[in-house]
Amino acid sequence: MTQPPQPPNQPPRQPEQPATPAPPPGFGPPPEPSQPPTQQPPSAPGGPDLTKAPEPGYGYPQAPQQSPQATPQTPPTPTGPTPPPGYGYPQQPPAGYGYPGQPGPYGQPQQPYGQPGAYGHPQQPYGQPGYGYPHPTVPMQPHPGGGVGSGGGRKINAQLAIIVSAVVAIALIVGAGVWYSSSSSSGGDKETTADSGGTEGGEKDDENGGGTPAGGKEKVPADPAAKVLFQVPSPKSPKDSSSVGVSGSWLTDTVYAKSGVAEVVGYDAVKGSKVWTLDLPGPVCEASDHVTEDGRTAIVYKPKMPTKNDPQRCTQVAAFDLATGEKLWSETAKSGTQEIGFNNVTVSGDTVAAASTSGGAAWDITSGKLLWSPKTSDSCYDSGYGGGPKLVAVRKCGSYDQRQLHIQTIDPKSGKVISEYRMTEGIEYAAVVSTDPLVVAADVGDSAGDGSGISDFFSIDNKTGKLRSRISAPGEEFAARCDGITRIEECRGLAVGNDRLYIPTEEHEGTGEYTRTNEVVAFDLATGKQTGQRADAGDGYTITPLRMDGGNLLAYKQPPYDKGGQIVSIDGGTFKQTKLLENPATEAVRDVETGMSPRSSEVLFSQGRLYMSKVYASDFASGREEYLAIAFGTGG
Repeated sequence: MTQPPQPPNQPPRQPEQPATPAPPPGFGPPPEPSQPPTQQPPSAPGGPDLTKAPEPGYGYPQAPQQSPQATPQTPPTPTGPTPPPGYGYPQQPPAGYGYPGQPGPYGQPQQPYGQPGAYGHPQQPYGQPGYGYPHPTVPMQPHPGGGVGSGGGRKINAQLAIIVSAVVAIALIVGAGVWYSSSSSSGGDKETTADSGGTEGGEKDDENGGGTPAGGKEKVPADPAAKVLFQVPSPKSPKDSSSVGVSGSWLTDTVYAKSGVAEVVGYDAVKGSKVWTLDLPGPVCEASDHVTEDGRTAIVYKPKMPTKNDPQRCTQVAAFDLATGEKLWSETAKSGTQEIGFNNVTVSGDTVAAASTSGGAAWDITSGKLLWSPKTSDSCYDSGYGGGPKLVAVRKCGSYDQRQLHIQTIDPKSGKVISEYRMTEGIEYAAVVSTDPLVVAADVGDSAGDGSGISDFFSIDNKTGKLRSRISAPGEEFAARCDGITRIEECRGLAVGNDRLYIPTEEHEGTGEYTRTNEVVAFDLATGKQTGQRADAGDGYTITPLRMDGGNLLAYKQPPYDKGGQIVSIDGGTFKQTKLLENPATEAVRDVETGMSPRSSEVLFSQGRLYMSKVYASDFASGREEYLAIAFGTGG
């Protein structure tokens, strides 16, 4: 397909990547190109250090190149169908990143439900790797003072950008490894008072900076411009396996923990140096997002490394301490004489609960003592659990053609059912979005039509089991996704708080030329109606809710082609935005960042630091350095 004109003064597009054969039906991110990865010698904390200065000459101005697509004023009509790119891996840079003529991530054709593109963690045996388009193996540049990505809110034209790049490159040759911060704020690390406001649309924020947004704990830095703290190179998948799950990432005040191949590694949250390593006999299959107050969580893993002839089942459940990496215990459960293969694990209070179509079990997170097992029969079984402040089971009853889902709030210690809501017969799958307040997502009658797994949300009273409201969320209008088929707690791109559901709209045309954008809107869980609150992403940005921060909503803004991503705090009352962090706008950083979209990766933010990580290690690579995780942080 002939491409429409590019924005002026931009580097030529990279050649299209070769098409990758479609993976078998299943969940998880899509295929990446099939070229083998280029392996680099590891360096502390592993892999090429992207925090160092670029090589001499990098960033110098280049002679402008005329794009062959820049001549026609109107793109010619395609002569034949062009197959859509894999989800999260555009064959050409999408318009969501500022390029013309191609739909952004939310606007791309959706895969059928059950195909790659569902959120988050890997699923066994489903899913194939893939995390967006590849990036060059080049060091990441620092911010020129006050330039693009500096967070100062000032705009810069292309000619000036070239001059600034040249100046920075020369400066870095003299003083390699030095990061230049924006001079737009005079407080340095000093924080000043600010209200919870800000300006919407990814533009200039309150220049005073500092303070803490009302209703939240995250502080507003004097300068939101971030730098790369550290990165973790992607591990190789095991022999005889094209990809392996590396699901799971957690954050404490001092440790960032991330699953690798047959291990979980704890890194210093700022420096990135290894603090501890928990070795496992096989890969991690599933990981709970929930952590106890004393820093403990749970995973499911395989008893040994899989091979093509022996893929292994996810039978081992373990709890471990995030502060030390100590494995507290590892247990299995049986259905008859056979060990159960689990596809769901969660934590609620001091209880670890795991389930699958074959059965489930619950253990004490400290001792590993078996607390209870769900009753199973030919007609009913617990298909999975949602954890956190309460424990909720999705129990399936009836035959395949007369299925009924029972949404049960249960006592974590005893397994006793506290309340139950029975969904209409014929709804085959449901996912738990939140346990308190209780919100469940379902694709009623397979009507979503976009592979999101969501056509409606159900707000349920935990105490009585009565339906509070039903929220219609057509797939063509809203962009959140849930995998309720086997992974009950796997919902991404939405948040619940203030007795509201926060959900992003699908991407649509922006007000600027060739721009795409979207919004976050709020639904009242009591009435099921929209509140009228709306947070605009801004032209070229797409906004995705991450989590609540007290009464405020934290969201990630995926950037256009010439800017870095942002973390913003959205006031729960006024819906005004405050920028908490903005990533570097250098090409190398952007290429890594856009390959870790919150739609297909794990994104954590706390204390002014952003951590983005993949959920698959794969042999399908771009021939350039791939990264398992990358961390950003502000200076104030």
